[in-house]
Amino acid sequence: MANKKKKSSKKSGQSRQAEVVVPKKSLFAPATIREFYHEVVAEFKKIVWPDRKVTMGVTGFVILLTVVLSIYLGTVDFILGKLVSMVLQ
Repeated sequence: MANKKKKSSKKSGQSRQAEVVVPKKSLFAPATIREFYHEVVAEFKKIVWPDRKVTMGVTGFVILLTVVLSIYLGTVDFILGKLVSMVLQ
């Protein structure tokens, strides 16, 4: 139930409302955690996972790209290091 409002008698020409406060559910209550877990499981079931062939292809591409970029950056670092040391001498 939401917050209930209860009208009280009028005093000095003004209408006042008394609120009945309902405590909020704790975020760490077992029921709340259980509900969150079930929602997560339901969302994971909606995911369309890629098959093994696609996953292996993308993984290979990422590894190859990492190796190529590390060689490129290492070469640029080496060349700039030699250039700076030549200028400082």
